[in-house]
Amino acid sequence: MIKRITSFLFLVFVAIAGFSQERYYSDVNLNLTGIALKQELATKIISTHTRYLSYSEIWNACQATDVNPNNSSEVLLIYGWENGSDTDVTNDRTRGINNFSGSSGDWNREHVYSRSLGNPNLGESGPGSDAHHLRPSDVQTNSSRGNRKFSDASGNAGATSETYTNPIDSSISAGWYPGDEWKGDVARMMMYMYLRYGDRCLPTNIGLGSSSSTPDNMIDLFLQWNVDDPVSDFEKQRNIYHENTTNPYAQGNRNPFIDNPRLATRIWGGPEAEDIWGIYTNSDTEAPTIPTNLVASNPTTFSIDISWSASTDNTAVTSYDVYVNGSLHTNTTTTSITISTLNSNSTYTFAVLAKDIADNSSALSSVISAKTLQDTTAPSVPKNIIISNETGTSFIVSWDAATDNTAVTSYPIFINGNFLANTSETTYTVTDLTISTAYVVQISAKDKVGNESALSSPVNATTTDGTTTTANELFFSEYIEGSSNNKALEIVNLTPTDIDLSSYSIKRQSNGGINGNEWEETGVLTLVGYTIESNTTFVIVNGSADEQLLSKADHIQPNASETNWGTPINFNGNDPVGLFKNNVLIDVIGTYNGGSSNFAKDKTIRRKSDVSQANTNFDLENEWDVFSKDTFSDIGTHSAIVLSTNRFSLDHFQFFPNPAGEVLKVRNNSDKTVTSIRIIDTLGKEVLFQKKPLKEINIQKLTKGMYLLQFEVEHHIYSSKFIKK
Repeated sequence: MIKRITSFLFLVFVAIAGFSQERYYSDVNLNLTGIALKQELATKIISTHTRYLSYSEIWNACQATDVNPNNSSEVLLIYGWENGSDTDVTNDRTRGINNFSGSSGDWNREHVYSRSLGNPNLGESGPGSDAHHLRPSDVQTNSSRGNRKFSDASGNAGATSETYTNPIDSSISAGWYPGDEWKGDVARMMMYMYLRYGDRCLPTNIGLGSSSSTPDNMIDLFLQWNVDDPVSDFEKQRNIYHENTTNPYAQGNRNPFIDNPRLATRIWGGPEAEDIWGIYTNSDTEAPTIPTNLVASNPTTFSIDISWSASTDNTAVTSYDVYVNGSLHTNTTTTSITISTLNSNSTYTFAVLAKDIADNSSALSSVISAKTLQDTTAPSVPKNIIISNETGTSFIVSWDAATDNTAVTSYPIFINGNFLANTSETTYTVTDLTISTAYVVQISAKDKVGNESALSSPVNATTTDGTTTTANELFFSEYIEGSSNNKALEIVNLTPTDIDLSSYSIKRQSNGGINGNEWEETGVLTLVGYTIESNTTFVIVNGSADEQLLSKADHIQPNASETNWGTPINFNGNDPVGLFKNNVLIDVIGTYNGGSSNFAKDKTIRRKSDVSQANTNFDLENEWDVFSKDTFSDIGTHSAIVLSTNRFSLDHFQFFPNPAGEVLKVRNNSDKTVTSIRIIDTLGKEVLFQKKPLKEINIQKLTKGMYLLQFEVEHHIYSSKFIKK
């Protein structure tokens, strides 16, 4: 929870300076250190980022924030160093404020955090249009930098002698040095992007350096540059502009590391940066007293409460470092804390030291020890066992999560009373079964120390005869991982009935589970309100995709902050994507926890026409056809539908032209009558109904976009899509 800064600190601020940054941080606890301080600052800059600029508005923002202090008709060019007196325009430090375009000799918008190095690509909205890292740059210099990672050197900007394997195309690339004047700016921009967008903008993805000495993915390169190149007045003017939302292109938030570079040291350590506010570096060299009366209480099977008497200081104690078994565990501003995630029936040692605002530290307190309780309680019995996706040799079993006084760690699965396997998930695919055979399924639950629940009530599951090919469930039929935000998924319904999508959802797993990533629950795409008709497809497209893809969409996933920039339709070729029904995985593209395997990087993959069932085990070789990057020609259709004997031959009826203008013409080459037509928009709303259309359908009142045309022949409903232009 955000805590208000102490009255003492506020008075110190006022005494030192009256700048607006102190007011901006008045509700941030600047006494904290480490990840706790990082989280508070991140909360602040996210909550105050109230205006999201479009990529085109960045031109205007740069004209306001990047003005040359010595000449208001110019902007300063990042990476530039020369005054324009030589014949090489690419090294100029300034450029005419209105000389902007993509042409040689003009200035362009440089993504200092390269779009392609974001995970996923930053695109041209959200992080891709955040003005805190978009700076004017010479067009050719912008191109020369490309997506090179930042690298250390000295002197002027340019490629470095340090090389690395480019993660985008696997080529050997040289690093990029921004120049002595700009390296501090770059470092502070990269720190801001990491705070604002988290793992989407990892420092380790954009710079060549080590994160071994920091508590997360910050690298030593940026910490050093933050020290070597102090904050300039030019950087400060950008912060002042963007906080004030009465300015037409202001975002509302600030870059904390421009306001005080020392905040980086407080979070990540490393060399001590300048303390602009003077609150962390002053003449105070007196350390607080050592914390006393350390007490352990309220032990559980997984936690222990620790409390102590407050230390004293000549100014004020601001925080306490808590050590568990000799290692730093956390930092807190209170005199008590609950230490969790401990092992049961285990002894731990605890000690505490006190800090003041100048980072003077006391010695460690006396060490105490305490023991967690022994865990003898078994988890609850798993309930609501469900069998689904039966085939001749397999089925999926799922269940509700069990509960435990500590934590459930695994579920043993039993088939016909015999143990089969353990899983930490609440779903499991049972394979290698016999056709047309009944099985009894039961589940138990275990905790970390091996306490096991009783078996669940038995549930019967029966495999099919192995010859049935009729689909009984929805599944993914196409996956497009194209240029920039050209991302799309297609779901197909080959069942004989229309299916309400309200119980279905789509999730993404970032990078195949690297760093412990699981299915992302903050970017789940639910499909409430949609129905997918029998023998039709449903297409979901990223909102920043090309128009060619957007025109095929049944649902457009906005690429904006409220959707975490298009999640889950912002996948890369190493991000598994799952189709869930009632939160149970029924189909998957990619291997869950498969690591950073580029199974579909820069590819379009389509489900083979002979595949008729969903599959939670991704089988690229046997179930998918692979096509080159940005292949969109088949999206919105599926070959299995065309081959279906239940589908009426569209050769008998033609609706044209497509795209259509004011009239959609009808050509009937059969002896049958179209008894009615319905036109449905992408939200599932009927926008036009007509009985017995003869030669044409007036669509003048329809807005531009994609529509589903349903027509009835001899009490059967058929459908196709068309575009109103």
